[in-house]
Amino acid sequence: MKNLFKILILLIGLSVNAQEKLTFDQSLSKAQTEHKNVMLFFSGSDWCAPCVKFKKQFVLTDTFKSFADSNLVVYNADFPRQKKNQLPKEVAEENGKLAEKYNSKGYFPMILLLNEKGDVLKKWEQLPTETLEQFIEKLKS
Repeated sequence: MKNLFKILILLIGLSVNAQEKLTFDQSLSKAQTEHKNVMLFFSGSDWCAPCVKFKKQFVLTDTFKSFADSNLVVYNADFPRQKKNQLPKEVAEENGKLAEKYNSKGYFPMILLLNEKGDVLKKWEQLPTETLEQFIEKLKS
């Protein structure tokens, strides 16, 4: 019985993770359906200290998550360097295409607010200097 419970919890966890990781095109479609903007951010999760700081101090906070749930579709185009952190080939290729289109100069972190069509509304080419609350206000306006 305990093993069955553990398997059920594992399957629920895998299901939730699978639902959260959309492709960029799926993220745009979701934004169109829900009439939301997209926050696209480029990061180097295992080598870029400002990227890690942005994720920790902004994206992963309860305040930001609450705002994003109602107002945004969030997509992280990650570029890890360590072999153990490599992304699946399809994801890495998609992130490369996004970098060509939106981040050709290779800024990390690069945070973009896009409308539901994928047009850039706002851009941060470095770690935001605003507080979390100010950053959210800029995303709203």
